[in-house]
Amino acid sequence: MAYPKDFKYTKEHEWIQVTGNTATVGITSHAQESLGDIVFIELPKVGAQLAAGKSFGTVESVKAVSELYAPASGKVTAVNDALNQTPEDVNKDAHAAWMIKLELSNPAETSGLLSADDYEKYVAEEK
Repeated sequence: MAYPKDFKYTKEHEWIQVTGNTATVGITSHAQESLGDIVFIELPKVGAQLAAGKSFGTVESVKAVSELYAPASGKVTAVNDALNQTPEDVNKDAHAAWMIKLELSNPAETSGLLSADDYEKYVAEEK
């Protein structure tokens, strides 16, 4: 699996793509593979304030319910409502099926996240 090089990654298996002060967040391909068939996703409302490292929702699969953790702090500016109808889109292409968009309150927070190469190494060590 190739992880997009312009994304950053967390050890909780979220990805974040930062453009200036805004960011798009989702879960990694590794995460969706581990979860199996995703049946439900609970996401925050637009306007919610998120703190880095804190839960912002859940992903429910046929195997388990997993928390989603914010890779950075900020205000939710958009939610991918299509995932309410078709949560399986995350299984099809986890890096295209974004979950939320954020207006970052502290863009520098993302500097501590994993690069694509570091994330691949982390996942390999986890197996």
